[in-house]
Parts: sequence; C-alpha cells; structure tokens
Amino acid sequence: MTTHPPDSTRPRPRRHRRRVLVPLGLVSAFVAAAALSGCGQQRDPDVYTVLNSSTDESYHRWDADTLSRCSKQLGVRIEQQSVPAAQVMTKALRMASSKSLPDVLQLDASEMPTFAEAGGLIPLKDLGLSTRDVPDGIVNFGSYKGTYYGAARTVNTLALFYNKDILAKAGLKVPTTWAEMRETAKQLTRGKRYGLALSAGGAEDGVFQFTPFMWSNGGDETKLDSPQVVEALDYWKSLLKDRSLSKSTVNWTQADVNDQFMAGNAAMMINGPWQVETLNTKKSLHWGMAKIPVPRAGDDSVGPLGGGVLTVPNTGDGKRQKMAARIITCMSSEQEEITYALNSWMVPANEKAAAVWRKKVPELSSLADQVATARSRTAELGAGWSSVSLALQSAFQSALTGESSEAALKRAQQRATSGN
Repeated sequence: MTTHPPDSTRPRPRRHRRRVLVPLGLVSAFVAAAALSGCGQQRDPDVYTVLNSSTDESYHRWDADTLSRCSKQLGVRIEQQSVPAAQVMTKALRMASSKSLPDVLQLDASEMPTFAEAGGLIPLKDLGLSTRDVPDGIVNFGSYKGTYYGAARTVNTLALFYNKDILAKAGLKVPTTWAEMRETAKQLTRGKRYGLALSAGGAEDGVFQFTPFMWSNGGDETKLDSPQVVEALDYWKSLLKDRSLSKSTVNWTQADVNDQFMAGNAAMMINGPWQVETLNTKKSLHWGMAKIPVPRAGDDSVGPLGGGVLTVPNTGDGKRQKMAARIITCMSSEQEEITYALNSWMVPANEKAAAVWRKKVPELSSLADQVATARSRTAELGAGWSSVSLALQSAFQSALTGESSEAALKRAQQRATSGN
C-alpha cells in the first residue's frame, strides 16, 4: 500500500470487539419499562446525547469532530458517551432502567434486532429519515422484519490481506479460489511462518470470519448441518491439517490475527479494514488486499456486512426523538460519511459518497467490491442470530480440535433450534 492514514502515529484501534449476548426477555422488560414511563429525568432541552463504542482515541476524536459540526448546524449541544463495544447493550439497558436512555444509540447491526423486537427503537422512516441513495443491502442491514431502524454511516466486511514481498519472493499470485488458497498457503508455510491466519475463536469474531466460507459455498444459518456448511468447515480443517494455519487459531481474535500478520508470522490473513490504520504504522510491511477466495472460479464472494447503525431509542419523548433523527441525518450526510470513511478505512453507506471515496482510495476497490455482495448476519433470523452464533462458536472449538465437522454442526443445529 502506498496510501497512509491522515495521522500514521495514531494509537492502534481494536475494532470489532467481543460482544455480550443479552437475552431478549431481559431487553424487553427494560425497554418496555422505559417507554411506558416516558423520559423520567428532566433534561436540558438543548443538550442531546449519543451513546457509542468509540473508546479508541482516534474513533472518539473523529466522532467528537462530527458531533461538533452537527451541533453547530442544528443549534444544539450534542455530547458523546462512549463505552467498550461489549458493554453497549448492558449500558443501554441500565439507562433504560433509570429512564435515562440516550437520544441516539449506536448499536452493532447484529444487536439491533434484539432491541427492535423488544420495542425499544423508533422506525426511522416515521421520523422522516430517507434511504435514498442507500443500497438495498445496507438498508436491510439496518432493518428488522422490513422496518428500517438503524442508519449506517459506513460499513465494513472482510477481505484477504497478503504480504506482497512474501508472495513475490515465492513467485506466487494472489489466490482467488479455495484450491488456490490452500495450495498457496501450503507453499508459504515455512518455519515459524504460517501461510494463512484467521480467527476461529469461540466468540463472534470467529463466526464473522466463517460466514464468507459458509455463504460463498451456498450454505446459510438456517441449516447449519447442511452439506454446504459442513464442506466449508471441512475446508478450514484442511488448512489446519496442512499446517497452513496455527493450532492457536481456535483462540485468536481478529486483533490477534493482525498481530501475527504484522509480525511476519503469517503470509496472508482474513481480516477487516479496521486493521488498516495499524498496518500502515509498519512502513516496512508492504501489503495488499483482495476479495476472499471462493469455492469455485466464477462464484460470488459473499462476506458479512459489519459496522454500527445509528438508532433512536423509544424514550416516549416525541420532540427529542425528532431532533435525534435530525442528528442522525447530519451524522450520515454524504460529506460526513466520506470524512469518517477516509479516517476509518470503512466504506460509505451512501452510494454517492461511496463513489467519491473510491476515487480517493482506489487501492481499496476490492473492499468496495466485497461490500457489494456482502449481506447482514441477521437478515435471515433477526434476533435469532445470537443462538446461531453461540452454536457455531461451540462447533468450531469441537471440529477444529478433532471432532468431525458433520457431528459438530449437527449438534450446533440442534442447539440453535432449541435456543440453548
């Protein structure tokens, strides 16, 4: 890569952190109480709050800059409250209990359906927000049962990162199919260096990384023990058998994977654009990005859409909810999306903003191409995704440490169906 972030000395971001799955019943009880009791606390009519997970210094500063510009535009003061990603849901529930919900709540898109199903969110179109120039896939990303609750400013997905120098020295091309990736990874595995690194840990990171293999092979989350999903997990097992993957992959988060790649312990990795800022701090590392290889040439590479969505909690205060919608409109305007995307290496949600972004960072075009075919994890099952995720996490741990993929996924399907 030749492009560098605006400030290459920024601290390392740790995006896509582990999240705590909160039972729907608990969410329903808290948000129902909040909505029925109204706002509760007396609030300054000119001060509004946005709760997000921007605890990293860079992200917190970027959001603060956005909110400062929106404050001036709207004539109100907008304050940012940031907690670690894993604590957003529990923090929001505590605030609901004390009748002090924020005006704008940024949720991970995989968490949004749980809050929406519990009646805790206001449909954004009811508040006048438009989805014009937003691709259907991204509208669906912020929707639950066909109702639009969450506006994305930017989205992300996974891609194949590769060390240009290592591949060039080995005389190898960037793989595009599963067979090519397996052979390339095998040839690049030397000494302490593995050909590929990915996260198969027992958390949402591992599930996020498995979805491109499952979906691109024709499998889906509605039938985890289908031949297509079994084949995808068997492919991961084949990489382990070849020793192209470290045995530690069952414990690695996506941040751990990036550490291994930067240290030269992996020639390729599956990861997301939230790692770009960190990668560019190592000037001697020459890396490239490509779409994730597919089972057969000509197949679509279908990855997961990731990122947060801006929502309006159901506080019972219609006037504040309308202003919250205006705040979201400002935060997701074309120019704000472009600015945020260039800082964070994500892809703007708005098509017009994305077109400008492509011209500014053409080297990331493969990421935009991957986003074009990406899908939401909750599109099929909504709030039921959490049960599938937990079941898959358990299956990875079993299958990658010896059990057959078929047996592990059969048990995962039973677990997902029962909800236990």
